[in-house]
Amino acid sequence: MLMHTIPDVRSPHRTAVQASVDVVAAVTRDDLGRPTPCAGWNLHDLLSHMTVQHHGFAAAARGGGDSPTLWAPDRVADAVAADPAGTYAAAAADVLDAFADDGVLDATFALPEFGPGASFPGAVAIGFHFVDYVAHGWDVARSVGAQFALPDDVLAAALPLVLVVPDGDDRTTDGAPFGPAVAAPGDATDLDRILSHLGRTPDWHP
Repeated sequence: MLMHTIPDVRSPHRTAVQASVDVVAAVTRDDLGRPTPCAGWNLHDLLSHMTVQHHGFAAAARGGGDSPTLWAPDRVADAVAADPAGTYAAAAADVLDAFADDGVLDATFALPEFGPGASFPGAVAIGFHFVDYVAHGWDVARSVGAQFALPDDVLAAALPLVLVVPDGDDRTTDGAPFGPAVAAPGDATDLDRILSHLGRTPDWHP
């Protein structure tokens, strides 16, 4: 059996994704122009990205995912504009269903956004997705002025995965998934440390 480089994080991952669904449930079409902590993205941009990523990772878990067009936010942008909460919830259900399949940790996920032909073991790919949705759930919450509270054990599971995400010049390029890391506050919580390492300012407000 494949030796996973990271543990099975599907339980905390599910909690983080469901928390993002709960936050997005309150988003209306009137909110879609709001700024977000993701530089250059309004809330419509962010939700389109989050939605298509769910579908892309679900396809990858099921043995597809290798076509870059599957990952293009334009595929879902109109649906997000029409029904942000419903469209997002359906996408989240899709990926959670795909990740629950037997054998998914040992599956090979095609993730073309990492480069042509890029693929990863399922356990690693799910870790990537987990990190993204801890951050993006917070992004949405800050954009709309909502609370985003994750259980301590979920944050503790995410933190070591976040801290191995490399910092450096690659984070300043167009399309980089995260901005350069910033210094965490002196009294930083695990969430603060996660956000800071992923280039976010924990006290960001619109």
